[in-house]
Amino acid sequence: MKKLSTYLPAINPKATKKEVEKAFEEYRMYLVTLPGDFLPKITPSYSQLPPTFTNQFHSSTEDLALERVEFERVRNKVIKRIHAAVNSLKPEERFIIIKCFMQQDIGYDPDIYLELGIGKTRYYEIKGEAMLRLAFNLHIEVYKKKNEVKSA
Repeated sequence: MKKLSTYLPAINPKATKKEVEKAFEEYRMYLVTLPGDFLPKITPSYSQLPPTFTNQFHSSTEDLALERVEFERVRNKVIKRIHAAVNSLKPEERFIIIKCFMQQDIGYDPDIYLELGIGKTRYYEIKGEAMLRLAFNLHIEVYKKKNEVKSA
């Protein structure tokens, strides 16, 4: 009788943590920025090229409006995705993640674990579990390669 191979891939915790941090960098960028190049030009521009008469007329204002709509769509999608993932966490995990990554003034780990009233070791355990849970919820977890698992 042949034994079935049930290979479960192992998570690469450092790479996974970096991916979660990148997701929060993107989240914060979308919260606080709206690029200035999305504003229409108010100065006239002149060209020595003769006008073309096609059905493809777009002014710079129309083009920028379309870019802005697309930017807003992507922005809202990213923000909703992050909020849904964070809301699925346990209360202590959610508190830590919000304090660490989602506020305008990012919290420092010692301040957060003192505020929670827990020890440093327990704090980092909870934070690590939260980061892993977020990675799975956001589908950004990083797995070790087969040869990394054997050598580790």
